[in-house]
Amino acid sequence: MQLEQLSHTAILIPSLEPDDRLIAYGRELKEAGFATRIIVDDGSGPDFQHIFQALEDDGCTVLHHDVNHGKGVALKTGYAHIREHLKDVEAVLTADSDGQHKVADCLSVTEQLFNGQDALYLGSRDFSLEHVPPKSRFGNRMTSVIFRLCYGKWLPDTQTGLRAFRASLLPLMESIEGDRYEYEMNVLITCARQGIPMIPVTIETVYENGNEGTHFHPIRDSWRIYKLILGSFLRFMGSSLVCVIIDQVLAGLLNGVFLPLLGMKHPAQLIWYSGILARVASATCNFFMNKSLVFRIRGSRDSNLICALRYALVCVLIIILSNLGVLGLTSLGMARWLAKLICDTLLYFLSYRLQEKWVFRGAKNGDKQQEGRGAGR
Repeated sequence: MQLEQLSHTAILIPSLEPDDRLIAYGRELKEAGFATRIIVDDGSGPDFQHIFQALEDDGCTVLHHDVNHGKGVALKTGYAHIREHLKDVEAVLTADSDGQHKVADCLSVTEQLFNGQDALYLGSRDFSLEHVPPKSRFGNRMTSVIFRLCYGKWLPDTQTGLRAFRASLLPLMESIEGDRYEYEMNVLITCARQGIPMIPVTIETVYENGNEGTHFHPIRDSWRIYKLILGSFLRFMGSSLVCVIIDQVLAGLLNGVFLPLLGMKHPAQLIWYSGILARVASATCNFFMNKSLVFRIRGSRDSNLICALRYALVCVLIIILSNLGVLGLTSLGMARWLAKLICDTLLYFLSYRLQEKWVFRGAKNGDKQQEGRGAGR
């Protein structure tokens, strides 16, 4: 690792009620070449000010919150300070204050960033080791699996606080929602949606005293994290349910009331026309609900048209795959109802992934990436 690169790197450490180990950690970072060290005191109170004073005396920049706002706010406070006051900084590295991130790993992640592509680099722990607390092993693995299913990216450590990125991403990082631990998950979701590469870097797995020093609340903060990961998929399910109801009610009204009033009497015609019209109407509602409520797109008229065309193609693809799948399974002797249930369930998840990753991605990238990634270059 070249000292020239470290001189253009800012290491940011949010801290709440630290112990004396943070003083030693700050000194080790300085000796390793991290000249720009920023500590955010997230409302620790007067009993801890001697620690922050010792850090300042050692050359750290300490930013203070009068009250505790949460890790997400603390990180964004540091990002704003770097963007506004440290114009020569080219890379930002975040680390935790509880001793989990060794100085050698900070150097390794920073080196990977400078020698690699424009991406978010994540210090990745090995949760299969024996000394990892069971709740941490299970929680992190479960989160990785769910993140992979929802966003198509396997990250072995989704809750790592050791992260590095180029300073050009600072405006984007500041704009991401979240006040507490859920902010870091929101960063991963935003990068996955905007196509920003996320690259794991293996680091030492440290859990001191069973991780007793963490301020992570297992129930409250886990709820915030999983609500973020599953949020769009749950909204997708709700949108689908509403549109199924619209489809069934409208088909019934067309078949039993409106089309007969227009003079249509033949049963086959009633079934075909009511089914097609109801499906077109429900699919249109589903498109606008998914666009506005599920994936929360605010695109231009041109981008809306592109999304609509992509959505129509996905609908056609799903119908074709469903029919082919049912035909294939029934030819093997499977009951038609079971074949359709299996095919449509699998295709439901495929439809979600295609819409999240392709149908609405262009509009979201066009708006968000222009705002976030392009700023500050």
